[in-house]
Amino acid sequence: MHLTSQGETVASDHVWNLGEVIELLRVLTSMIKLLALFFAFGATMCTLTVGLLLFPGTALDSLWRLNPEAHLQLQSFGTWSIVLMLLIGTGCAFAAIGLWQNTLWGKRLALIILSINMVGDLANVFVRHDYRGLIGVPVGGAMIFLLLACGRHSKSLRTR
Repeated sequence: MHLTSQGETVASDHVWNLGEVIELLRVLTSMIKLLALFFAFGATMCTLTVGLLLFPGTALDSLWRLNPEAHLQLQSFGTWSIVLMLLIGTGCAFAAIGLWQNTLWGKRLALIILSINMVGDLANVFVRHDYRGLIGVPVGGAMIFLLLACGRHSKSLRTR
């Protein structure tokens, strides 16, 4: 049995053998672990950004050359940029922990963060005409698809 896109349960011709189930679970678990590392990297970058904003003039300030526009924009927000980066970093850290432990709340938090990021990317494209945001849309979409597929497959495999 499997669910259709309309939520109906229909019979499936394919019968899972134990080897297929184990291999699918292994691949899905590996992909979730990679997403957890992605969110951990995001939390680390937010922490670095907060440090650079709090302590300007250090040797690490040269990192702003990678994205000087972001530096100017974050400085223009003043203290709010630190609050925003702490909020984003905390969300990424919790998503990383939840995904690493393969929890439902971790997957949901990751879906929320990725969805908000995709909306932001699209807003940058349409409002600011910054077409670099188009890179993030398919990447975020692929990550969202992966999270939804993992949730669907793990749920259907548990019920067999």
